[in-house]
Amino acid sequence: MEVTAWMVADRIFQTIFPLLAIVLIGFVYARKRPTDMSVANKVNIDIFTPALIFSVMSAESFDLQNYYPLAFGALVVILASGLLIWPVCRFIGVKPKTFLPPMMFSNSGNLGIPLIVLAFGESALPAAVVLFLVENLLHFTLGLYILDHKTRLLNLLRMPMIIATLAGVAWSYSDMVLPPALRTFVDMLGQIAIPLMLFALGVRMTSIDFTHWKIGLWGAVLAPASGLLVALALQPFLQLEPQHFAYLLLFAALPPAVLNYMISERYNQEPHLVAAIVLIGNVGSLLFIPVVLAFTL
Repeated sequence: MEVTAWMVADRIFQTIFPLLAIVLIGFVYARKRPTDMSVANKVNIDIFTPALIFSVMSAESFDLQNYYPLAFGALVVILASGLLIWPVCRFIGVKPKTFLPPMMFSNSGNLGIPLIVLAFGESALPAAVVLFLVENLLHFTLGLYILDHKTRLLNLLRMPMIIATLAGVAWSYSDMVLPPALRTFVDMLGQIAIPLMLFALGVRMTSIDFTHWKIGLWGAVLAPASGLLVALALQPFLQLEPQHFAYLLLFAALPPAVLNYMISERYNQEPHLVAAIVLIGNVGSLLFIPVVLAFTL
């Protein structure tokens, strides 16, 4: 069957609309009723997202070895993006400690997982989770080290998402199967994570500050551009299968993670600038992501 431009456009709409609709609901609700998502976000990070990770990695159909090349590709995209943009920081007049983390660590949770699943179907969920895990592990190791060289990486072992990841990896290499009742319980907890991530992103959008729009605009362009450039240059060496290469391209085009703002606030690393970079970058993704989807679908 011939794929027409209309079919591609319809697929892009079917992928983007549910995500935007949930984000928009969060935005509108928070504008009318000021909403504090701090507790909900903490519960999502501590319970629902770890449940999603373990749910996917403990599934009988999940074989971690199938995703090694994709995980390595994501690792290179993150690291090489930082190296590419590092020299640019002086040109645009921003500190590398402020600008590099948002450029390297993308919105692979709030946006990446639902985007990949909606674009390619439920069978893409394991790949989306693997990409999220690579990004998240680097963010809580290298990302924190960039901001504070005294960060104790052993503290990672206390994080529920890391615990869930280690448990999921161990389970994926075992022959054990979760009892049906326990499987349903874990799956239901995990299904809360993605909609809540999107709703929280909409609430966060209410705090967009256009005072620093220039640095935000630089970030909105450089984050996806650097990631896509690295992914395209990497493919001849990795030779990923077409489906996995499509996942990597979408991952490379994702905007900065909202978590960058939260961490910059914690370390007092110019959070007002990071907020502009993150929020304007996520708005800018409305232009970049449909183009990448048109190329990959």
